[in-house]
Amino acid sequence: MIHETAEDFAAALPRAGALAGLDFGTKTIGVAVSDGLRSVATPLETVKRKKFTEDAARLLAIAEARGLAGFVLGLPRNMDGSEGPRAQSTRAFARNLSRLTELPIGFWDERLSTVAAERALLEADHSRKRRAEVIDAVAAGYILQGMLDRLGYMGRGA
Repeated sequence: MIHETAEDFAAALPRAGALAGLDFGTKTIGVAVSDGLRSVATPLETVKRKKFTEDAARLLAIAEARGLAGFVLGLPRNMDGSEGPRAQSTRAFARNLSRLTELPIGFWDERLSTVAAERALLEADHSRKRRAEVIDAVAAGYILQGMLDRLGYMGRGA
């Protein structure tokens, strides 16, 4: 089921269990995963997009292998907060994915996540080739960490 707010997403999750963060692009899907206590996001891999069925099969295989409790998709809003064609495409992917799994799906505003990921990779002195290979997974890590931080904040009664 798709949840529009972090609060609704949190209510649908079990008390513990890892989550996956997804940076959904036209050519790739960056994947990051959290630890079971949902405190730290770690970039995992970049899935080369093919067809929806193949992309979804890979994501569901990751979910099963890691015992994931839910998915967090980065929602690419415009800088003014509006949603354009990329956000609509992400929402369509989420709708299609939700037909294949019972795992809760949430959204996280991904504005500037790729910029932050690029900056981190530059600071780590990665080559241009290496940055291109991992940028989407690192951006997925930023997206997931944002949701993890929000969930942790909500869990403290704030």
